[in-house]
Amino acid sequence: MSANQTLDFLVVIPARIGSSRLPRKPLADLGGKPMVVRVAERAQQSLAQSVVVATDSAEIEAACREHHIECLLTSADHPTGTDRLAEVAQLLKLPSNTLVVNVQGDEPLIPPELINQVAQTLANNAQCAIATVAVPMSDQAEIDNPNVVKVVLNRAGEALYFSRATIPFVRDTQSAQKTAHLRHLGIYAYRADFLQAYTRLEPAPPEQAEALEQLRALWNGYRIAVHIASEAPPAGVDTPEDLERVRRLLGAQ
Repeated sequence: MSANQTLDFLVVIPARIGSSRLPRKPLADLGGKPMVVRVAERAQQSLAQSVVVATDSAEIEAACREHHIECLLTSADHPTGTDRLAEVAQLLKLPSNTLVVNVQGDEPLIPPELINQVAQTLANNAQCAIATVAVPMSDQAEIDNPNVVKVVLNRAGEALYFSRATIPFVRDTQSAQKTAHLRHLGIYAYRADFLQAYTRLEPAPPEQAEALEQLRALWNGYRIAVHIASEAPPAGVDTPEDLERVRRLLGAQ
């Protein structure tokens, strides 16, 4: 992409009403607004041409409309957020080369610049169907934590593999000083034609072993460009404790 071209993308925020750890999470109150509205407002601060919430809940749809957030009611049967994005691409009749950024509905503090960066990364890598983000990490407990997803890149900055295991595995102390570990962040940009193709792909063996949806794309030969961010954004909301943390942060702003 040349310097005089504008970055053209839209943001889609999948928001399910069901959540095992935090029921009705998208509607949780954050300083007088539902969390999904807070996420959408952050996304609106990015360079996105439009921001759309995709939900299976009429209640979430009503909350969005009350706050003038565009919202689409989608099927309750989607197994993944990516499948929900694919339905949005169909409903909006998006051209095949449209860039779609998936922002999780539980990231009310996501930096707008991070959204721009993942979209720009995909725009800059025409050979890739997906772009995502990683950050360097050095804490050994984090590196070894199976709840922290790691990614290893090739020399072109594309993902070789994602894993909950410690990758790359450091065999000796000499290698340790030269080894960089990267934590994967769950924000993605997709090309609209890939979203349609994804819905036809069978779950892949490594995806099922690791419970990592992005491995389905790698297994089927799709390429994933990875932007290295300098620092991780504030954590999202998974638990009641997370919710209280974000409420305190928003109250301090």
